[in-house]
Amino acid sequence: MSSPKLEATIETTAPPAKVWQIVSDLPRMGEWSPQCRKSFFLGGEIGEGSLAININRKGFLVWPTRSRVVTFTPNEKVAFKVLDNNTVWSYTLEPTQTGTRIIERREAPKGTTKVSQFLVKTVLGGNDDFEKELIEGMNLTLERIKAEAEK
Repeated sequence: MSSPKLEATIETTAPPAKVWQIVSDLPRMGEWSPQCRKSFFLGGEIGEGSLAININRKGFLVWPTRSRVVTFTPNEKVAFKVLDNNTVWSYTLEPTQTGTRIIERREAPKGTTKVSQFLVKTVLGGNDDFEKELIEGMNLTLERIKAEAEK
């Protein structure tokens, strides 16, 4: 069963190359995301195939996830798959006449894992509340990325 695509969008006056410097610096994701607090990448330079260990937090709950970069197209798109729940998170950059449109998505075309579904239902407040929080977090993440890009 697939999960709905979650999406948030924001526009910035910064050019795509400047926004790319921020969204492609995945170890800094904890500075932008209210849920993903730290990301530790294994190996050298980040690109397609790079593996990370992430530390997530919601209130007093803290949990690790593993992710792999699945798309790394400079100045256009970066995406990573969370191996523990089958979701794919992405940042797509679209040039505009005045800067860049940033689109953050969370997709699960094959659905999430049974373990993830159980944890969301029993520990993280249920699917509807959890997805609402994810969208709120995506919007906050994009606001923080925009602020950094426009410095």
